[in-house]
Amino acid sequence: MDIIKKAVKEGRKTLSEYESRQVIESAGVFVVAAALTKTKEEAIQEAEKMGYPVALKGCSSEISHKTEAGMVALNINNAQEVAQVFDELSAKAKNLDGVLVEKMVRGAREFVIGLIRDPNFGPCVMFGLGGIFTEALQDVTFRVAPLTREDALEMIDEIKTKKLLGEFRGSPAVDRESLTKALVGIGDLGIKYDCIAEIDINPLIICGDKPVAVDALVVLK
Repeated sequence: MDIIKKAVKEGRKTLSEYESRQVIESAGVFVVAAALTKTKEEAIQEAEKMGYPVALKGCSSEISHKTEAGMVALNINNAQEVAQVFDELSAKAKNLDGVLVEKMVRGAREFVIGLIRDPNFGPCVMFGLGGIFTEALQDVTFRVAPLTREDALEMIDEIKTKKLLGEFRGSPAVDRESLTKALVGIGDLGIKYDCIAEIDINPLIICGDKPVAVDALVVLK
């Protein structure tokens, strides 16, 4: 994939969120609508096209933890706010690739998909409870890549909070085929690209019945 080859050639350690989104989308993961913008006017145009509310994020391969760096603004509701936040983010960091305008996705259930490269087993796929609970509860399961569809389905059923994947507070059961496709696809990325050290998709929000990635980070060796 050209994005990965270019980053490796440049000696980069991470892909930007915009680049990471394209990589995981190519593997079959649903991603929320987003556009990389270079100017305030462009950001407003994209936000109007998507419909409010939107999120704005400073986008750069040099910023892997955007929230901690103050480079994420959520629930922006009009053009005036877009313009103001665009200026604030642009002033905070040099060498931004641009500002990512992203449609806000709502859902009560959040999960995580990841890839790590174990020194003994090679690429391993992770699935579990996501969002703010990932580190606190550590409800995750792993499989060595490549994954079969059956492997992915087993992973989905192994987490302690699997009930959240069924019908929940009036929301439909999660589309398991979409989730399975995402897990298998991330495993395939780890097999195909030896230069990928880690992938972190957190949170993966359940929107209706679809698992939708709203953030992604690809780390290179």
